[in-house]
Amino acid sequence: MSGRSDVRITVVAQAAKCPNGHKVGDEFVVGRTTPAGLCIGAFASLLPYITVLGCGGSFPWAADQKSVTFCCPDPKIHNTFRLERLEDEADG
Repeated sequence: MSGRSDVRITVVAQAAKCPNGHKVGDEFVVGRTTPAGLCIGAFASLLPYITVLGCGGSFPWAADQKSVTFCCPDPKIHNTFRLERLEDEADG
């Protein structure tokens, strides 16, 4: 995927049982297609950040320039997701 890296999404915490079945430890990888099984609300809210990381960008508030943490839009569930840029071995 020249010029673009995959991004791994990991559920790292949640306040209540997710109606979509997500649980801590679940992982999804976004490459050229959407990840199967990730709820559409979470995907839609995370997509801008996935795009930034996948294109090599970072966030000034993040301690690690290759990852960032965000929450799903459902305030009752409050899934917390860590997004990580997956670098090709050739990229170092």
